[in-house]
Amino acid sequence: MSNKAVINTDKAPAAIGPYSQAVKAGNTVYLSGQIPLDPATMTIVSDDFEAQARQVFTNLKAVCEEAAGSLGEIVKINLYLVDLDNFAIVNQVMEEFFSAPFPARAAVGVKALPKGSQFEAEAIMVIGD
Repeated sequence: MSNKAVINTDKAPAAIGPYSQAVKAGNTVYLSGQIPLDPATMTIVSDDFEAQARQVFTNLKAVCEEAAGSLGEIVKINLYLVDLDNFAIVNQVMEEFFSAPFPARAAVGVKALPKGSQFEAEAIMVIGD
């Protein structure tokens, strides 16, 4: 019997490639990268970076909840920004979605992201005991 389960919700964008929104192995959930797609339309929510950041965290939250967890149970998050000048905005938006103790984090500047997105985030969540 496998200890691996695929997590999928229509409250977050459908995968745009050969991957799952998340995979649960034991009590660890590996969340795939989320870009600022509206799950209903599968289009980028806005050209505004702050709106994109909010949508990314909203999408991650939906996947966490489908896995019977929450953003508060994320232990590691990786952030990808096309423009590192938006770093302060990411910090501000993260504080709207996360509270202390904050997850471990990496932030990386990248040349481009899927569908012309300005921001992407992936995470690892640990739930239960």
